[in-house]
Amino acid sequence: MHVPDAGRAASLPPALESMTVPVQPTAPVDEQRFPRIRGERHGAAHVISLVIALAVFLPIATVLFVALSGSGEALPHLLRYVLPQSLGTTLLLLGLVASGTAITGVGAAWLVVGYDFPLRRLISWALVLPLAVPTYLSAYAFGEFFHYVGPLQTALRAVFGFESARDYWFPDIRSTWGAALVVTSVTFPYVYLTARVVFLMQGRNIADVARTLGARPARVFFRILLPVARPAIIAGLALVMMETLNDIGAVEYLGVRTLTLSVYSTWLNRGSLEGAAQIAALMLVIVFLLLTVEQWARRKQRFHNARGTQMHARPPRTPLSGPKAWLATMALLLPIASGFGVPLFVFGRYASKRLYQFADPQVFQALLTSISVAGTTAIAAVIAALLLLNAVRVSRSAYTLVLVRLASIGYALPGTILGLGLLLSLAAIDNAIDQAARDHAGFSTGLLLTGTAASIVIACTIRFLALAESAIRSGMEKLPPSLDQAARSLGKTANQSALTILLPLLRPAILTAAILVFVDTVKELSATILLRPFGFRSLATHVYENASRGAVEDGAVAALLIIATAIVPVILLSRPLMGDRHT
Repeated sequence: MHVPDAGRAASLPPALESMTVPVQPTAPVDEQRFPRIRGERHGAAHVISLVIALAVFLPIATVLFVALSGSGEALPHLLRYVLPQSLGTTLLLLGLVASGTAITGVGAAWLVVGYDFPLRRLISWALVLPLAVPTYLSAYAFGEFFHYVGPLQTALRAVFGFESARDYWFPDIRSTWGAALVVTSVTFPYVYLTARVVFLMQGRNIADVARTLGARPARVFFRILLPVARPAIIAGLALVMMETLNDIGAVEYLGVRTLTLSVYSTWLNRGSLEGAAQIAALMLVIVFLLLTVEQWARRKQRFHNARGTQMHARPPRTPLSGPKAWLATMALLLPIASGFGVPLFVFGRYASKRLYQFADPQVFQALLTSISVAGTTAIAAVIAALLLLNAVRVSRSAYTLVLVRLASIGYALPGTILGLGLLLSLAAIDNAIDQAARDHAGFSTGLLLTGTAASIVIACTIRFLALAESAIRSGMEKLPPSLDQAARSLGKTANQSALTILLPLLRPAILTAAILVFVDTVKELSATILLRPFGFRSLATHVYENASRGAVEDGAVAALLIIATAIVPVILLSRPLMGDRHT
């Protein structure tokens, strides 16, 4: 059995391209744009949607089945010794991270949208960069940066003349507040992006009216802007808390016992599969509560866009001068330095002393493994998303829509639950195939899926299918419906129209979807560590293995490669923040 993993990094929002509220997509295709195609049978579309939805739901059903069908022997121990501490720590961590990301994200959006100060345009874009850093890499970097022999404490001793740790007090990063700081540093952009959208589309116009009536800036912010942005902020916070619940790398490295970590320790250390499934079932309850809150917030969110002639006539930002201007600049540079600067500094310093590792066969092999697995996953996720969207397009029934929504919940599943459920379900499938081969053919097939790279591809495809579906759906909704209707009027079938007309026009959206899935797969660890075969090593597992044995510096090159890969979609999809002079 493999060592527990380092958790999944904070992922790019599925709707980052359009800068709207991320995560769970709404209705997959607009019925007015792509009306239901009548007069043809679409049984294959229903079957495909059903198969994909069942594949996504299978790990969830497996975890619930194991949790509810056991003997209950582990439950008294969990209720007495495990759940009180783990659940309390998890809720405290969620509360700290939610508070930190709300203050940082909303405050940054308010300053960037409402005020002019030095480096504002550059900062408005750079605030998204922490999304490129996985939480486990951030934890490793913070652990090194705040260590007794790290650069920060070393500088403090040099400046104040301290000779040992007994001469001064320094906070311990290996604590719940330390884990909250780590997760907040790389997830606050989710709230920043969602709040920024609302402030731009509604807030500044409303705030300008309030100012003309004599309202002070603080009163405008708390009485006008916050109520307007509350649904978007709640949606962003729901995503942040799901990412926090998913994390295991940061909490394991920092010694914080959460529900996610308890799943691994209960299974691997105590050998109780039933107990691990029961903890995972409790996590599922929390996840679906967060999803419910997020969907409630999205229903209450409404945008009223200005007309095209007014888009460049937004109220001017309030100029800041003197100390206030530089104070605003410094206040926004701090979260950028914390979420992106610290990891880049730590890993860059270590890598500069280990340049030979760029030619290290182990690092090269890990890079090839990451590329091959991520590339395969991207292709699989894009194909599955295209099949789902085409099924909705040709047969817009309530049945198909429910299946597509069910297939999109994988993005909200913590890697712990997904890995555990998939491992058990794939093992059952392998055993069934092997037994059938023994009974009818007289030979053993062995394990075909369990403990192979295929299981990792399946897990990541389920995990990130929603990313591909959201990106492609966004591109599909931009196409004029007349294209499809013209092809249908010329005698093309639904599938012929999709292949010859729509698919070529969707290439940019398909490429975007593939990039998003590729990058998130490169960063994924929670399912990878649990499902990987013997000898499997990706960039993420290479970093984790070195950190687990206390040698973070030996994984610095691989860490930089992960961050460099993740920066690509962040830059491509957030260029409007840098290029729009009116935002």
